[in-house]
Amino acid sequence: MGKRVVRRKKKKVRRLRVFLFIVLLLFLGIVGFGGYLAVQTMQAASESYDDLGREKSELREEAVSISNDPVSILLMGIEDYQSEGDLGRTDTLIVATFNPNDEKLKLVSIPRDTMVEIVGRGYEDKINHAHAFGGKTMTIDTVENFLGIPIDYYATVNFDAFKNIIDILGGITVDVPFDFQQNSDDRKAEKLQFYEGEMQLDGRYALAYARMRYEDPRGDIGRNERQQEVIESIIDKALSVGTITKVDDLVQEIGNNVETNLKIGEGLGFAKQYAGFSTSNIEKLNVKTYPTKINGVSYQIPDEDSLYEIQAELKDHLEIASREDQDEQVEEPVNSSYEQVSGYE
Repeated sequence: MGKRVVRRKKKKVRRLRVFLFIVLLLFLGIVGFGGYLAVQTMQAASESYDDLGREKSELREEAVSISNDPVSILLMGIEDYQSEGDLGRTDTLIVATFNPNDEKLKLVSIPRDTMVEIVGRGYEDKINHAHAFGGKTMTIDTVENFLGIPIDYYATVNFDAFKNIIDILGGITVDVPFDFQQNSDDRKAEKLQFYEGEMQLDGRYALAYARMRYEDPRGDIGRNERQQEVIESIIDKALSVGTITKVDDLVQEIGNNVETNLKIGEGLGFAKQYAGFSTSNIEKLNVKTYPTKINGVSYQIPDEDSLYEIQAELKDHLEIASREDQDEQVEEPVNSSYEQVSGYE
């Protein structure tokens, strides 16, 4: 009898660990749910599901399933703390591709100042302005056009949720590459000090660490690498045994602050497919860019060779033909309803 109780407890802990890991991946845009009751609780506590009226990407001939097919997911970190009620801009854009055949995850960070064509506006601008102009839909269409791949799933999270989740986890550990200071994002605007070497960060410090831009000699590449490091650190912390007692708080926080188009049934299949996933299966990619100024405004211009290589690698991972191999050229997305926001031009 005693052995049965122990086995049940171990099974429950394992199930909760898998669920927590997958939920945190959702929060990071790597998306997934696990544990039927926990998912029900999360869905009941929030209105996190929003398919944007979009059954599939315009770049897909047929709909795909996250539990069976190679898929892509877009994480949008929304800079809404000073947007005064408008849509806000995306401070972070990370695309993840999963392939069930190799069980690998590829992560691509897109610099926020990258100059791209804003789909639906007809001109080039910083990619992080797409969300201010047309919300999630315009951002997804613009990223699809930039990378040349379909975006199958998305997840959004705001700054407060990012900080709160890390605090619930008890903080994360990072390896700071050099000494620097960075303003906090709150009204205190305190200068937070970072020291080279291993540091334990709470949510406030972790957000500042991931967002710092101007003091990094590597520019946006350094910022992207720090964001990806934070993702790995959160995953590592989520897999720790001590995190199990924090599941309820994490579910409530994520449920109230994450929006996604992932359905419960798909998420359960995904959780089963990737139950053995670890950070060693993550490959980090970066779009190389170079800085320029146009009319006094700073932009990052994508390096064409680097962009082409990443497009080809992502298409290969998603097992889709390259644009040159397709018989028909994909038309620009239609029937999209964009919310218009002024003041970002």
